[in-house]
Amino acid sequence: MYDESDPVPLLKRVDPPMAADERTMLLAWLDRHRATVHAKCAGLDPELASAAPIPTSPMTTIGGIVSHLRWVEAFWFEVVMLNQPDEAPYSERDPDGEFRVGARRPLDELLAEYEEQCARSREITSHLELGNSSRRVLQEGRTTLRWVITHMIEETARHNGHLDLLRELADGRTGL
Repeated sequence: MYDESDPVPLLKRVDPPMAADERTMLLAWLDRHRATVHAKCAGLDPELASAAPIPTSPMTTIGGIVSHLRWVEAFWFEVVMLNQPDEAPYSERDPDGEFRVGARRPLDELLAEYEEQCARSREITSHLELGNSSRRVLQEGRTTLRWVITHMIEETARHNGHLDLLRELADGRTGL
């Protein structure tokens, strides 16, 4: 179980409001899931962040997931919504490059970069309406900020489940 005497995670998790407008609700849920990433990693021995305990998923590491989430934020908010260049460490030859990079980098650096990316995403979001269309056209067409935020809630929550399991396998900690 989570020990309240542990060091406070980088970001405090805040419960989303029970009643709010759509934008407030969506952004509150996304920020809660973003803060949960930090909570899942708080107090972890840095050496354990690169452990790949699942034999059938050798790239599934805590560091790899944090790196992936950082680059997913950049892709959807900067690349798709603003049509900026994609600078992620993945490519056609190495579609999982961000997972590989994350397994080799210090967790504290990855978490700091993730939070910086989330701050950029918040800034971008603050200038757009939920119905604004993306500047980049994807194979499926244009998307909206509403879709991107909803997708990021799903993406971040799903990977928090992975982080939960990896953390338990790493050092037995649960309930974070």
